[in-house]
Amino acid sequence: MPTAHFIFHGALNDFLPPARRGAPFSLRFDAHQSVKHLVEALGVPHLEVRAVQIAGAAAAFDDRVPEGSLVQVYPREAESLPPEELRFVLDNHLGRLAASLRMLGFDTLYRNDYQDDELAATAAAQQRILLTRDRRLLMRKAIPRGYCVRQTDPPQQLGAVVQRYVLAPHIRPFQRCMRCNGLLQPVDKADVLDRLEPLTRLYFNEFRQCPACRQVYWKGSHYAHMLGTITALEQGRTRPPVLK
Repeated sequence: MPTAHFIFHGALNDFLPPARRGAPFSLRFDAHQSVKHLVEALGVPHLEVRAVQIAGAAAAFDDRVPEGSLVQVYPREAESLPPEELRFVLDNHLGRLAASLRMLGFDTLYRNDYQDDELAATAAAQQRILLTRDRRLLMRKAIPRGYCVRQTDPPQQLGAVVQRYVLAPHIRPFQRCMRCNGLLQPVDKADVLDRLEPLTRLYFNEFRQCPACRQVYWKGSHYAHMLGTITALEQGRTRPPVLK
């Protein structure tokens, strides 16, 4: 079996065992295996890879690796996309992240019962960015774009996604329903009066409602906290305040 030497750069080391991080290591493989096959066999999703070099020359995922070569694998970093392409679908473990992205105004699909096949099909059919904690899911060829969310803390997850896709310039807060992703519409206070608590009726006069799920929104005590979150993200801080 041929042998090659691999080195993974930057954040790609997150996917490797400690002994293989940040330094070249040797790998034996079958000669028919492609670059993509070898990279993913080592646990690194191809959607996390920006470029591959073999012996200093650019390589494609379908290429074969010559015996004794040095293979260098480079991570995707910040991706600046047009606003219309900043549409997401999230796996079952990322409910709070989904609500936060909706709060920032981004079209974000989420259900707590999505199956992997449905996530992949939705990402492919609607050209959505898949956010997931399952690295294996990101190895499917049909998925156009995706990011493996390493963080477990929701504010850190949000900060990482905002940085990865350069979302700060495109934040349009309080446009979408945090519950179902519907577009909010202004609503007269009289039309929702029977749904309001006594103090809300007394102190607030401006309301929005989701036409899909009928959830009502107003600038209550949570509003200032959300503004703090948005300010932190726009200023590039990676750990905004915790969303309540």
